Amino acid sequence: MFANSIKIGFKKGMETTWMLAKVIIPVYFVVTFIQYTPVIDWIAEVFTPLMAIFNLPGEAAIILVLGNVLNLYAAVGAISAISLTSLEITVISIMLSFSHSLLVETAVTKKLGVSATKVVLIRVGLAIAGGIVIGRVGMLL
Repeated sequence: MFANSIKIGFKKGMETTWMLAKVIIPVYFVVTFIQYTPVIDWIAEVFTPLMAIFNLPGEAAIILVLGNVLNLYAAVGAISAISLTSLEITVISIMLSFSHSLLVETAVTKKLGVSATKVVLIRVGLAIAGGIVIGRVGMLL
């Protein structure tokens, strides 16, 4: 019985690892690739003023978009491809804890009869507020 549990657990662990790898590895390679093109500089330049509100570099916009549109695992792949400080990763993590996988989770809440607009506004609002507070407080520490 114990050996069977180990076997089942190992199998499920490998399945989960494979599922995560199918998202994280391609995102990591795409983000790493665009770092060696003018695209990353363009994204950073365009989004630097907005990301500065959260004490983040412009490149962080890629992570936030991936986390909000796709899922947290895509954001993890992008985080690992971009050089960020511990504070910047913390700010992004807090923001994405409030507003991740918006498309999928909004569809689920809508099916439950909850207003999709309210849910998105609350989640994005909390992400923005959390990002501002932690980004600013973190600068003081």
